[in-house]
Amino acid sequence: MTTAYVHSFESFGSVDGPGVRFVVFLQGCKMRCLYCHNPDTWKQNVGDVFSVDDIMRRALRYKPYWGEDGGVTCSGGEPLLQMDFMVEFFRELKSQGINTCIDTAGGPFTREEPFFSQFKELMQYTDLVMLDIKHIDDAKHKELTHVSNANILDCARFLDEIGKDVWIRHVLVPGYTDDDESLTKLHEFIASLSNVKRVEVLPYHSFGAFKWEEMGIPYKLKETNTPTQESEEHAKQLLHVQSFTEYKAASAK
Repeated sequence: MTTAYVHSFESFGSVDGPGVRFVVFLQGCKMRCLYCHNPDTWKQNVGDVFSVDDIMRRALRYKPYWGEDGGVTCSGGEPLLQMDFMVEFFRELKSQGINTCIDTAGGPFTREEPFFSQFKELMQYTDLVMLDIKHIDDAKHKELTHVSNANILDCARFLDEIGKDVWIRHVLVPGYTDDDESLTKLHEFIASLSNVKRVEVLPYHSFGAFKWEEMGIPYKLKETNTPTQESEEHAKQLLHVQSFTEYKAASAK
């Protein structure tokens, strides 16, 4: 039985996909986002180890609360760093008619093998991908996350090629991701895709700054404020948030 390194669980997630969801936060991430509120998820191959059966038993306790739209979401860290587990876990979830969602930044995506074949199989068992696009400009993306966005945008394109339902998420960070030019370019990219069901603007906050301090890592955004309501609404207008239909999970069969 395949196992996973798990950071934590959330029994009644309400912001991790449609409906009420059981959320598995997997350990490990190669991005180093300046605003990350969970830097304790960065290290790979550490944390509590759970098998697919272990997590299935935990999740199924809460199935009565999911209703028509809810289900299970894998988040992180970065869930795509543990592909053997993801494929087996989602295969088992779908065999039991459970709605599945992945919350990912898309960083590990590649069309090279063996990842690509695993990813294509994983998509067979995935109902929804929540894809976090940090920045549309590659240079600014590197400044913000320390990695390129080329494979992330390619991930979005591939998901469009196969017609996989996607929610795009974008964190609004004053001075980094909130300028009109970048938001307009991001909208143009999103508009080029036919599979995007929702766009979400997530306002930056510094709630995780204390974790950086506890880990002895300098937090570079100490002077960055949460965006104003006006700034958030302006970003939503530039991203044409209202033009995307609400996603309703299909009843699992």
